[in-house]
This record gives sequence, C-alpha cells and structure tokens, in this order.
Amino acid sequence: MWQLKQLEKLRELEPDVVDGAIQMFLEREIALNEKLIIGAYMDGDINFSKTAELLKIHPVKLRERFLSMGIPVKIGISSNEEILAETVSARKIQDKSK
Repeated sequence: MWQLKQLEKLRELEPDVVDGAIQMFLEREIALNEKLIIGAYMDGDINFSKTAELLKIHPVKLRERFLSMGIPVKIGISSNEEILAETVSARKIQDKSK
C-alpha cells in the first residue's frame, strides 16, 4: 500500500505527527490494536510481560487466554535487555495494583 510507504517516509521527518495519528487510530480500533500487540509478541518484538502491560491484562489471565487460543507462552529471560524489560514491566504492574 502506498499509504504505508508514505507514512514511513513522513515518520522520518515528523515522527510525532505520525506516531500521534497512529496512536489515536489504535485507541479507536481496539481489536486491531490487540492483534498488532499479539503479532508483535509472536514475532518476538516484545516479551510476554510487555504484551500483558500493553493489553492491560494480568499476566496470569493473559497466559490462560494465550493457551486457550493455542498461542505459545514464552516466559523466560535470555538476555540482559529482557531482564531490564521484565523488571520495568513488573514494576509498572505492581504500581498499578497499589
């Protein structure tokens, strides 16, 4: 699609404009946003904790949901970057539950 190509080019020049427009669109299109998040998880772009955070679902509930959908649950840390990401996500979840 030419629109996606143009958005990608425009984002290089005006990232705030494009990111804001995409964010507004995804806030309105909840089902699409969920599919994008789950797709990013399945592609390994985000970890399980980040997926739970973005979907605003407790990790245990997300695990149950994924298993019922046949989506493999990848839990575990394989790099220093993942350790940091897991720590940040866990703190955000903990702060929200207080």
